[in-house]
Amino acid sequence: MSDADSCLGWLSHPLPALDDIDGAHVDRDLPYVVDSHVHLFPDKVFKAIYGWFDAHGWPVRHQLQATDVVDFLLARGVGHIVALHYAHRAGIARSLNTFMAELTRTRPRVTGVATVFPGEPEAGAILREAFAMGLRGVKLHCHVQAFAVDDSILHEVYDACVEGDQPLVVHAGREPRSTAYPKDTHTICGADRIEAVLRSFPRLRVSVPHLGADELGPYGKLLERYDNLWLDTTMAMADYFPMKGAEALVAQRPERVMYGTDFPIIPYAWDRELLRIKKTGFSDDALERIVGRTAREFHRIPAPAAAVRA
Repeated sequence: MSDADSCLGWLSHPLPALDDIDGAHVDRDLPYVVDSHVHLFPDKVFKAIYGWFDAHGWPVRHQLQATDVVDFLLARGVGHIVALHYAHRAGIARSLNTFMAELTRTRPRVTGVATVFPGEPEAGAILREAFAMGLRGVKLHCHVQAFAVDDSILHEVYDACVEGDQPLVVHAGREPRSTAYPKDTHTICGADRIEAVLRSFPRLRVSVPHLGADELGPYGKLLERYDNLWLDTTMAMADYFPMKGAEALVAQRPERVMYGTDFPIIPYAWDRELLRIKKTGFSDDALERIVGRTAREFHRIPAPAAAVRA
C-alpha cells in the first residue's frame, strides 16, 4: 500500500459529525468486549480537549466527564475499559496519574494507564510511582506531546516500562495530521521510528493505535517482524476516515490487534466501530480476539466471569 492509498490529508478545519444512532447495548451475539482505548481526564482538562476538537478536529458527540464516561460504556455492555490519558506539558503527569489511580481504584472493570511528559525531570520516578498506585502501562501521544518515539529522551520511559513489565500505548502514526499540532506529525512520526524502538527495546510491549494510520502497509510488515508490537483499531474501522486496507491488516494478525474507540472523543455513535467489526466477516476466533482477548492479553486483564453483561 502506498502512502497515497491511505493518506488522510491535513485537518485544516473541523471534520463533520455523523448522524448515526447510538446503540442501546452491545450486540448480544458479540463475545466479551474490551474497549482498549477510552479517554479519562479531570473535568477542566476534558473541557479544554473538547474545545480543541470542536475547533480543530471534529464535534465530540458525548461531552461527558470521566465518571460518566465509565458509567456510559459499562451500562451498555462493554465488559472492560482500558482508560488512557496524556500530559500535554511537563509538570502535570503526577496529578493526572493520581486522578486516574483514584478514579479506577474501586472499579475492577477499568484498567487505568499512566502517563508522563517525554523528557521531563524524574520521568522514570513518576512512572514507578504511578505503577505503585496500581496504574498499568504508559500512554504517550506524539502529536500532542510533539516528540518522536525514537528520540533518546524516551529511553528513561522505556526502561521504566521494561523494568516494571508494563506495556506502552503510543500514538505514533502520522495521522490525523493537523495544522493545530505543535509539529508536523509526518516529520516526527513514521513506522521506521517505531521499528527503531522495537529493535532497541525487544522486551518493551508496544501498542500503536489507529492501526498505525496512515502507514497500514508498513505496520503490517512490522507485525510480521516483531513479536513486541500490537495495534488497536481506534477510528480506523469506523468508516469515518478514508483509509484503505484496514480490514486486511486486522485479518492478518487478529491476535495482535485490539478493539478501541477513542470514546468519548468521537463524532459518531459509541458502537459504530464495534458494529462494523462484527459485520466484516471475521471468523469466530478472530472476532473474539479482536473485540476482547487481545486487549486482555496485552494489558494482562484477568479473564472475565462467564458472560459478564451489564
